[in-house]
Amino acid sequence: MPGWEAIVDLDRTRPRLGEQVTCALRAAISAGRLTPGTRLPSTRDLAADLGLSRGVVVGAYEQLVAEGWLVGRRGSGTVVASAVAPAVTEPQGRDGGRPAVAPLRPGVPDLGMFPRAVWRRAYERALAGALDADLDYGDPAGSSRLRRALAAYLGRVRAAQVDPAGLCVTTGAAQAVTLLASVLRAAGATRVAVEDPGPASARDLLVSHGLRPVPVPVDPGGLDVAALARSRATAVLVTPAHQFPTGVVLAPDRRAALVAWARHTGGLVVEDDYDAEFRYDRDPVGCLQGLAPDVVALVGSVSKALAPALRIGWLAVPPAFRDAVTAAKFAADLGGPVLDQLAFAELLASGGYDRHLRRARRSHRQRRDALVAALRRDLPQARISGVAAGLHLVVELPAGVDDVAVAERARDAGLGPTALSRLRLRGGGRPGLVLGYAAHTPQELDRAVRVLARLVEREPGR
Repeated sequence: MPGWEAIVDLDRTRPRLGEQVTCALRAAISAGRLTPGTRLPSTRDLAADLGLSRGVVVGAYEQLVAEGWLVGRRGSGTVVASAVAPAVTEPQGRDGGRPAVAPLRPGVPDLGMFPRAVWRRAYERALAGALDADLDYGDPAGSSRLRRALAAYLGRVRAAQVDPAGLCVTTGAAQAVTLLASVLRAAGATRVAVEDPGPASARDLLVSHGLRPVPVPVDPGGLDVAALARSRATAVLVTPAHQFPTGVVLAPDRRAALVAWARHTGGLVVEDDYDAEFRYDRDPVGCLQGLAPDVVALVGSVSKALAPALRIGWLAVPPAFRDAVTAAKFAADLGGPVLDQLAFAELLASGGYDRHLRRARRSHRQRRDALVAALRRDLPQARISGVAAGLHLVVELPAGVDDVAVAERARDAGLGPTALSRLRLRGGGRPGLVLGYAAHTPQELDRAVRVLARLVEREPGR
């Protein structure tokens, strides 16, 4: 029997003891210190050994069971899963298991939280239930089973008005934007309005299809719809639930004005709902598409909720665009990976996706709180903007600081923040950094902020 106090070495000066237990057990399994089949002590015994409440240990065990590291067997206790082996043949990151995600890199979930066991069971059920016809090319818009499950989920969770017939399953959100760009360009569009600052990747996709991104400013109320009306654009790409990168929410009057603009001009609103499931200090705001399905196209994916590697996304379009989008999807790839789509449909139907999101929300909120506390301690002169949501936040730096230079030095130090200036099409604006927090523990975030603070203090503009 291993010495559990040595394996789970707690730092009691730090918060989040439950997360420390989870990370320590995961690391011990990954490194081979706990081999497949090893029986763990009961939650009561381990809690007593470590001087913790039983609930803390129960939560850690439940998390690791959900991720596939542990298996709970009735009458036999909890053991290390037989499918888990030391990660010695895979590319190694600094955590000894998976390729490292640089601390503070925005837009990346905790890939170690991916619910491997739950996904495997969903995939096995999907494979067992798949008809021979499911293995053919099928509908380019995607599995009808997944589209029905997605339509129900989006209606329940995002207040969307989605007809499965108008839903297209895509290879991530990137393909959804690509399909819309090709359809808009074929219809004669040349200008698409984008939020400024906004995601550079989406702008690049528009440019690659011959469209010109037209910057529209964002303020504390979200997209400036009056400026949009002056832009002469025929479509606009927005992130209304949690604007990227500023984190503001599109105000109710702006939502109404945006819908009115689209209906008056015949324009299209493209809503990127990229991380809307993650809200920590208030109830989620419904998607814009639910207010105006006739003029709003809804884009989403599982990249922030599960993992980018799954490459599962969706696009709900107004009726006027359905045929063109389906034709563009067929021309692009003849349809996506059906078995993965059926597995995701199983995950939705079984409630596994909802359970995973609840666990992820708890973890992300703890990590965001830890990042905010570290920033207030080590960078008190920086201003944190945006609502408590998503996988990132923005810190505005003092005037005169070169945020691009700070970000570059941070990358040299092994960190991954994004300079706010890099996300603006027009110059000006206060310097800042976009910081991700979902992929790292509070302890790792704390260390990263200490390094970042030293880099900011050394910036010549200070």
